[in-house]
Amino acid sequence: MFSICKELHPPTGVEMVTYCYFFDRREKNLVVAGANLIRVFRFVPDIYDISPDDGKPPKMRMECMGEYRFNGNLISMESMSLSLARDALLLSFRDAKLSIVEYDPEIHDLRTISLHYFETDDFKEGWSLRPNSQLRVDPDGRCAALLVYGRHLVIIPFLKRDSMFEEQFMDASDIKPNIASLSRIPALRSYTIDMKDLDEGVDNVVDFKFLHGYYEPTLVFIYEPIQTYVGRLSVRQDTCSLVAISLNVSQKVHPSIWSVSQLPFDCCQVLAVPKPIGGVLVMAQNSLIYLNQSVPPYAISLNSVAPKTTAFPMKPQEDVVMTLDCIQADFLSHDQIIFSLKGGELYVLTLLCDAMRSVRGFHFEKSASSVLTTCLLVCDKDYVFLGSRLGNSLLLRLGDKGVTKVAIEQVGLQGDGEGKNGIEVEDLTEDDDDEIIKLKRSRKALDQEEVEVYGSEKKTHFTLKTYTLEVSDSLLNVGPCGNMTLGEPSFLSDDFIALEDPDLELVTTSGYGKNGALCILERSIRPQVVTTITLTGLSDLWTLHSASAQENHELIIVSQENRSIILQADEDINQVTDSGFVTDMPTIFACNLGNSKYIAQVYKDGVRLLAGAEEVQRLNLDLTSDIVFASVADPYLSLLTEEGYVVLLSLEADRLNTTLTQLHKKSKIEAISCYCDHSGIFTTKPPTADNPEAEIMKLAKVKKETKDDDDLLYGMPDVSDSNFKQQQAANTSRWWKRNRYKHDNVAQSFWLVICRDTGALEIYTLPDLQLRLSAVDFSSSPRILGHTTQKHVVPDDDEQQSLPKVHELLLVGLGYMDRRPILFARIGEDLFIYEAYPYHEDSYEDVLKLRFAQIKHHLIVRERRSAKTKGTSNAPPIRKHFRHFPALGGYNGVFLCGPYPHWIILSTSGQMRFHPMGIDSRILAFSPFNNPNCSYGGFIYCNVDYEFRICMLAKHLSYDSPWPLRKVPLKHTPHFVVYHQETKTYIVALSTGELSAKICRVAGDEKEFIDEPKDERFPLPMRENFSLHIFSPATWEVVPNAELEMEPFENILCLKVVNLSYEGARSGLRGYLAIGTNYSYGEDTTSRGRLMVLDVIEVVPEPGQPLTKNKFKMLYQKEHKGPITAIDSVVGFLCATVGQKLYLWQLKDNDLVGIAFIDTQIYIHQMITVKNLIYIADIYKSVELLRFQETHRTLAVVSRDFRPLQVYGISFLIDNTQLGLVATDNDRNINVYMFQPQARESAGGRLLLRL
Repeated sequence: MFSICKELHPPTGVEMVTYCYFFDRREKNLVVAGANLIRVFRFVPDIYDISPDDGKPPKMRMECMGEYRFNGNLISMESMSLSLARDALLLSFRDAKLSIVEYDPEIHDLRTISLHYFETDDFKEGWSLRPNSQLRVDPDGRCAALLVYGRHLVIIPFLKRDSMFEEQFMDASDIKPNIASLSRIPALRSYTIDMKDLDEGVDNVVDFKFLHGYYEPTLVFIYEPIQTYVGRLSVRQDTCSLVAISLNVSQKVHPSIWSVSQLPFDCCQVLAVPKPIGGVLVMAQNSLIYLNQSVPPYAISLNSVAPKTTAFPMKPQEDVVMTLDCIQADFLSHDQIIFSLKGGELYVLTLLCDAMRSVRGFHFEKSASSVLTTCLLVCDKDYVFLGSRLGNSLLLRLGDKGVTKVAIEQVGLQGDGEGKNGIEVEDLTEDDDDEIIKLKRSRKALDQEEVEVYGSEKKTHFTLKTYTLEVSDSLLNVGPCGNMTLGEPSFLSDDFIALEDPDLELVTTSGYGKNGALCILERSIRPQVVTTITLTGLSDLWTLHSASAQENHELIIVSQENRSIILQADEDINQVTDSGFVTDMPTIFACNLGNSKYIAQVYKDGVRLLAGAEEVQRLNLDLTSDIVFASVADPYLSLLTEEGYVVLLSLEADRLNTTLTQLHKKSKIEAISCYCDHSGIFTTKPPTADNPEAEIMKLAKVKKETKDDDDLLYGMPDVSDSNFKQQQAANTSRWWKRNRYKHDNVAQSFWLVICRDTGALEIYTLPDLQLRLSAVDFSSSPRILGHTTQKHVVPDDDEQQSLPKVHELLLVGLGYMDRRPILFARIGEDLFIYEAYPYHEDSYEDVLKLRFAQIKHHLIVRERRSAKTKGTSNAPPIRKHFRHFPALGGYNGVFLCGPYPHWIILSTSGQMRFHPMGIDSRILAFSPFNNPNCSYGGFIYCNVDYEFRICMLAKHLSYDSPWPLRKVPLKHTPHFVVYHQETKTYIVALSTGELSAKICRVAGDEKEFIDEPKDERFPLPMRENFSLHIFSPATWEVVPNAELEMEPFENILCLKVVNLSYEGARSGLRGYLAIGTNYSYGEDTTSRGRLMVLDVIEVVPEPGQPLTKNKFKMLYQKEHKGPITAIDSVVGFLCATVGQKLYLWQLKDNDLVGIAFIDTQIYIHQMITVKNLIYIADIYKSVELLRFQETHRTLAVVSRDFRPLQVYGISFLIDNTQLGLVATDNDRNINVYMFQPQARESAGGRLLLRL
């Protein structure tokens, strides 16, 4: 399948989010999902945040700790505590599949706990549509509910932690090291409930949630037994109902405990209110309703439409005009909710409650206007995450803004005036006897009790907390890509212009409304060359700091075949002739030591220590073989000889101390690497007091002390569960203080990594060289690399030849503050990358509590050789492939030299990026270069032609993304983008939303625009105004005074650059802009459209505005009796669909002359051409292949697909001499068709064969 369909760019949008203990109980993680990808983030302090720690939460950044892919797109995701070690994820897929997975430290990946499949004919009941399943989880972790096909509820019960302790934790000493096996798998079999068999006969479920605070799991449903819509509100309204179902999962009994009917028809969501308030909030499009069992409802109207569409009693909410469709909400506290509207506005809703915790009012406060939100989550009351698939996802920091006071009228049964004995005087008359007086007094006493319960009509004052929202971090989003095109890059160095393979950039439209943007993606990194020098015979190079200027590189050492060249880098680059460096032989390695105070130069038989260009110490090592490799971790420098000896040098008191190690006595050493650890992962100590094992022991102790018979008899919530959750909540409160302390108090340690010719990997401490990890099977590249107790076995010659050789190692800290240890290895001809992660399940002593997990990548670094030259290569050898750059343009990572050079970047976001740089063939050497002439992202490299290039990274691109990316915000919705090759500009069709009450009345050819009078609380509809703009790729700014505005209610349906023949000549073609539009005046008016042909011309630019050299020139425009839905060119003619007809025109004298036409199906929305073939897509009737016969000037149907298919996109698939037709449908399938008239199944070619 990889050869047929390959995902080039991973999904970047966020559709679902949860916050849970994903890895362990030490810290919570933010888990986001989009399409088929799950990313797990942790919060780390922003290193650039200088705000003092005064009790306020600091700015946090999101660091990605793991990515997990699936074979299908996720529909919903929830988290649940199924074990005491960590939380599990419940994932649902189309149509009715559910997986329960959790993180497994044994494999550093997800482990499947259980799989559930419900796609049987009994559940489908003849449904042809495929509705998405809805997943909900009980807040107390007792069960999960999955609604499939809208009519069946699947209940998945889980084992209580109660019985788990009875079986496995009778004694605290029974706790095993590997607590991942304690998962609470479903104890009872899952079962289904037919919604129509319930007491209320639930059907057409809108939404459902679990309620808080009930002994049994309780579900509340919003459903519509008899459906209606806006056009029938005068006949049928208030069709929604609410019902609460109690789930007895052991007896499979599900009584209805609470129901409400005649709710507004536009109810769209239900939100369970936590204790101590309880109940639910029903969110309708135009109203908000609070409901609770045995408590009078409270409802408000959010606009003036609500009273006209429902008879449900409600009050108008003053100074509020909004609609709640597409709302995303979460609780800040038990009485405050933060929610986002469809326009991106963020509000804080406060529930105003009386003394009996009954809701008596709502208070709305607008906090900010942010991204269009797909999901919203509050993280530990200090941060709010806004996930979006239409724009960048944001992490917001909550701050205290202050307090505000609100007064509301409380509704009671009595006034305030009271007479003697609590009875008003006018209530008693002279004719009343003693019995009547007693009866009146008893009634009055009862009324007074109700006043005390429900309150009186007095005003109640509330003090409300207000918040400020500040952006803390963001996740870049490229999608959704509505339209895309290819164009030439504007910034390309002169050294790469004459390349045979054109280096193009991909431009896509992204987002909607204020999140609209253009995304410019480049497949590889194109360096901006500052200067190029030819240095014949160059084999390696290094850039070095000096003690006087530690920010810039002042020295460059170039190693050639027989000598070394020392260059002074300042404003100019000059050769240094008189220095203490060794220049009569090649340099093996050079580096800075002592915090850049000294320079160490390694050559084949010795080492020199220098301060600047002056020699400080000369070491002549009496070794039996030459030095071939060196690695540094300041202040340690390790050397590897050709015979496999390791020499360790350490800088102490301005001198290098030499130690010849005895590591070579076991077997020959092939590769070495020194490493300075800043992460704290490289440790042999067990976890601290906040480890999960300690929490389990405390929980077991609490359980034995609090267990009594009443809990078992009445099914009370487990006290140990609540205590455990309270303890976890206490641990997570102000968790950022604890994390900041951990991050600021990590002691560094030094390590030496070696690999032997037996294929074993060993890690030693520095400087005492104590073995702390040994993996004997490293050369076989296992997926998980951990400590093994097997002894080294020296293989014989045949076995040793069969083992792949480890050529090079590099262990380096990348990511946030260099705290992600990454191991790079070149084994055989392949590249392997491992990431270290903590692993405390081993019981070994004095062994590193970590493992290495292999990182998946698709890099092929093997050099392509022909059969004749196999095994030989004329290219010069590369001594060191892995080149670490600590801070290059704000990024840190490793550059991979060789025939297929790549940038491997792991910055503060935590996601590893692989960017090729194949624009300059084979790279021999690389080094970062900070210089005044290369202020941003400077570096030096040498290619196979010995061209020494000083380059910079492009400033306008972001390299912390799957592809190098530039995102240009538009603040409008982009619909189409095309590249005009003659002027090298991009044409973009935009639309701007406008709240409008304007309507159009058409009488013949006359159009009348009328503004409908509406009241102040009426929610006005959004009308899109379309326009056409020219963008210059040099600055990605709009060319001023060159836009083309469409008429009111005119929508652009298609935009293309069409190649039409010149007027009066058929020898050449020219690119013109063709635009098809539609006038959307309403369902009572026949749809019409306009066809326009434009040219982009060059004019004299205005003074001081060089971008104004391009303008639109209208060549043709005409209104047609139908919408122009698709457009293209074929053999120099313009081809367009007008309504249900397809026309061919010829552009002549700024007019279109008809050539041919043909009738089509229902709605053609896509059209592409090749030669004289026209491939069209119908939104309902699949695809057709047409042919234009130029000699007869006729259009004919060649072949079609007679099976109905809702086609979304089409393209050609070319395989050598074969031409295939590709179509995508509404179920996200890729269909491939072939025109094969010789096949019997094609009925002589009339049918397109679906492969």
